[in-house]
Amino acid sequence: MALTISAPLRREHVSSRERVSTALRPPSTYRRARGARGKYAPVVRRDPSRDAIKRLFDMVAATLALLFFAPLLVGIALAIKINSPGPVFFRQPRYGKGNRLFRIYKFRTMYTHLHDTSGVTQTTSNDARVTSVGRVLRQTSLDELPQLINVMKGDMSLVGPRPHVPGMLAGGVPYEDLVPYYFQRHMVRPGITGLAQVNGCRGSTTHSPAAIARIDHDLDYIENWSLKLDVRIIARTVVTEFLSGTGI
Repeated sequence: MALTISAPLRREHVSSRERVSTALRPPSTYRRARGARGKYAPVVRRDPSRDAIKRLFDMVAATLALLFFAPLLVGIALAIKINSPGPVFFRQPRYGKGNRLFRIYKFRTMYTHLHDTSGVTQTTSNDARVTSVGRVLRQTSLDELPQLINVMKGDMSLVGPRPHVPGMLAGGVPYEDLVPYYFQRHMVRPGITGLAQVNGCRGSTTHSPAAIARIDHDLDYIENWSLKLDVRIIARTVVTEFLSGTGI
């Protein structure tokens, strides 16, 4: 797969040796290949014919996953209710395809009187707002499982750019101010996991270079999408998130 992101603004020269497949490469390598931030704003070209194939894959895989995880979902719901008062699910507006807002589903991992409904306040290590059950769910990323419902509803995909809350900060400023081409990531449905996440770009966005690399990985995913890439990302997510998550 060749990198084919065009550049309407001034762009640094990139050799043919550097224009190699970026799928699953580390963020640091990717940043060297793409040049410094602010030199240009890439425009991603996407073939609409791929959407139907991806949607079919999402529906079949999400249905099978919900059936497989059904006993676990019930067990988690009971544990949340026993551990702390409040609803089982946490719902929050997030950006979807075409900048359309939708309501994301997660297992509640925080005390209801302490959580930030806007989502602007990010979770930190050893966050006092997180319940004991919630800490386990975050470390294993099991709190994300209800998003399979979002996939069935058509709000999300299994793999894609992670959905952000409106007004999300990166490097202390709104994400779209830090990354001028930020909204291009909303050309596709957001995902439960993504290329950025399996490359270590997850958690806090207070560090500007890491926040920028996350968006660049999102655009690379959109440009280079294939079912094979989705399967590789899902497989790596099982290892990096469910088996060795950080809980942030």
